[in-house]
Amino acid sequence: MADQSFFDKVASRAAHVPDVLSCIANLSNDEVFTPPEVVNKMLDLLPQELFANPDTTFLDPATKTGVFLREIAKRCLAAQLPGYAERSAEIAEKKTLEIPLDEYDLAFQKQLQEKIDHIFHKQLFGIGITELTSLLARRSVYCSKYPNGPYSITHFDDAEGNIRFRRTEHVWKDGKCIWCGANQKEYDRGDELESHAYEFIHLSKPEEVFNMKFDVVISNPPYQLSTGGGQAQAIPLYDKFVEAAIRLNPRYTVMIIPARWYAGGFPCIKTFRASITANNAIREIHDFPNASDCFTGVEIKGGVCYFLWERDYNGKCMFYNHSGNNIISKDERYLLEDGCETVIRDNEAIEILHKVQQLKESSFSDIVGTLWPFTTKSSFDTLIDIKQRDDDIFAYVMKNKGWIRKAEVGKSLDLVDKFKLLLPRSVGSADPKVDRVKPIIAEPNSCCSGTYIICGPFMSREYAENAKSYIETRFFHFLLSLKKVSQDTVKGCYEFIPLQDFSKSWTDEELYEKYGLSEDEISYIESSVWPDKE
Repeated sequence: MADQSFFDKVASRAAHVPDVLSCIANLSNDEVFTPPEVVNKMLDLLPQELFANPDTTFLDPATKTGVFLREIAKRCLAAQLPGYAERSAEIAEKKTLEIPLDEYDLAFQKQLQEKIDHIFHKQLFGIGITELTSLLARRSVYCSKYPNGPYSITHFDDAEGNIRFRRTEHVWKDGKCIWCGANQKEYDRGDELESHAYEFIHLSKPEEVFNMKFDVVISNPPYQLSTGGGQAQAIPLYDKFVEAAIRLNPRYTVMIIPARWYAGGFPCIKTFRASITANNAIREIHDFPNASDCFTGVEIKGGVCYFLWERDYNGKCMFYNHSGNNIISKDERYLLEDGCETVIRDNEAIEILHKVQQLKESSFSDIVGTLWPFTTKSSFDTLIDIKQRDDDIFAYVMKNKGWIRKAEVGKSLDLVDKFKLLLPRSVGSADPKVDRVKPIIAEPNSCCSGTYIICGPFMSREYAENAKSYIETRFFHFLLSLKKVSQDTVKGCYEFIPLQDFSKSWTDEELYEKYGLSEDEISYIESSVWPDKE
């Protein structure tokens, strides 16, 4: 009904269980929707006095369901008008029983509406990522997709309110968008299709969208954009949202993003990591190796994290490791270890790494090659089962193998005639409990496609087998997990692993003794890597 009060609307919405936004968050979709319970954990990171201050301004620059703005509104209302929920329930009950409202009830109704109008008009702002999500956000925040209509809990003069959407187009140069890196062939589209050119990161001055300063920027931004070549070739977007948020110079930024930024190898992510860690402004991080602990039923390689960035803070970060509903460890530390360019996500692993590094040995990554060791193709044109020519070369291609013409080997010919190990370039999902690198010993006169990277070369089969024994240890995989944050298992992932003498084979017991690991440290490694191993 058009004359419904705020109390009637709140009571009606509260009667629906479960929360509709919780249901949406559990849907399988290209966009990852944030459950209300996760949003509230993120809001808990902020100084709670912010919600009591009627001058605090909040921005969600990637509004989807409106859940961030809705939960902020609840906190602002509770802090700025204490006891409103109880008084609302009392008035709603009176209306149900058809008891006339007295002057105090009417005065409170007026006071509440004034407070609602202030919060929604002066404190809460959002930018929709699509036209549909902007409508959804307005519906969940204003109780009406049109805040200038009769059903909105607060009245605006236009149909957007403070949740805007503007279709934005990419700016193309040399086939790429200058703002986000989108592929022109994939995203140069007509008005009938989404451009996925998100307004907030396609502006040189995002502060001019609302022409005001914000105290808090909080969001779950889009994570990536496909380049048309599958997930593995998707370009990151989350870093651009974080960087744009920080450029607004808010007091606080809170975001939930993929944890791949800890050690991700994209040039833009390397730059992002260096930038966001440079001034030690991240006060708190909550890390989830399993993304489904935040987003039920959603797989995000390498997990996710949410963090509190504070403009005026310079110091150590409180780093929380989560598993399921439990905090398994916490540690106040600088995000980057001395001489390290990546973030180690595992608090318990740092002391183990320090012990390993005390010997100052060379890195195993020194004998691991780069991508596409023999060819730039994903396969070979002449792969056959039987050798036909004297100079044919045996080739490994994904799960296949066979013989190819020597002419197909475009580079690294010196490695063809050596013993070497083939390491898969993609392994699992960054879960050390199950991920396992399974090396293949490749004899002389062999090569591989880009499915593998090369380890070696080795002077004999014996040396290759000894290196293989080292790779197959828990110790090796534990150190690998410190830099492996996705399925990608490339040269840089092996940086923390010390190089060994491969004139002998290696066991975990020998490695534990060599590096002086304690019983607790050994137990931690063995509980982290293949705990179900017989």
